Amino acid sequence: MFSLPADPFDWAFVLLGALIAGFITGFAGFGTALVASGFWFHALPAGMVPPLVALASVGAQTVGLVAVRSSFDWRRAAPYLIGGVVGVPAGVALLRVASPELLKTTVGAFLVMYAAFQLGGAARFAIGQWGGRGADAAVGVGGGFLGGFSGLSGPLPLIWLQLRGGKSAGQRATYQPFNLVVLALAALGMGISGQIDSQVLLVSAAATPVTLLGAWTGVKAYAGVGEELFRRVVLCLLLASGAILLVQNVMT
Repeated sequence: MFSLPADPFDWAFVLLGALIAGFITGFAGFGTALVASGFWFHALPAGMVPPLVALASVGAQTVGLVAVRSSFDWRRAAPYLIGGVVGVPAGVALLRVASPELLKTTVGAFLVMYAAFQLGGAARFAIGQWGGRGADAAVGVGGGFLGGFSGLSGPLPLIWLQLRGGKSAGQRATYQPFNLVVLALAALGMGISGQIDSQVLLVSAAATPVTLLGAWTGVKAYAGVGEELFRRVVLCLLLASGAILLVQNVMT
């Protein structure tokens, strides 16, 4: 279904994207899709990128979980996980028939506006426990849908958990298991629907060790970062991620 890149420069671009995406995911707990796709859409057939992102994300998230394993709270994570399981099939199904341009533009604009607002020095907007576990599950459905459609499972629950408040380690211990489960389901769904062929598996076999190395390095960097610095770095990543999505749409 897909063809492998023939140019060594394209292969170098694929591996560079895998390394940087792995590092960001190991450090922040999300970002494989947003970072890697910025490289991979330029070097690989567009249809190969979502399943490759899903496979790479599973590896990077598995390594990244080491950073927050002591903070796991499965009761807090359960509504997000249940919602994610519901949302993934719809996203995978839509991937086969829908153009991603409108979704990328909408998500990109939202990420830019949210991150710019939070970085702008204004008082932090917080919602506490508004909406309860039902609202958490609805956010999980949205994250699952985005994960199944494009591998973008992370931003929506991450932003929601920031609005909920609390320590960043506790937030990450909720959204990172969510990302792992959703993206594993997305990869499974893409495989069942025929979107993961032998060429995708070959590229994944080359990129995954590099992704794992980057993720391990990112986990080590995360261990030495304070609470407020981590928060600001994550907001900068969200801002950059939104900008990448918008630029991708302009260039395609």
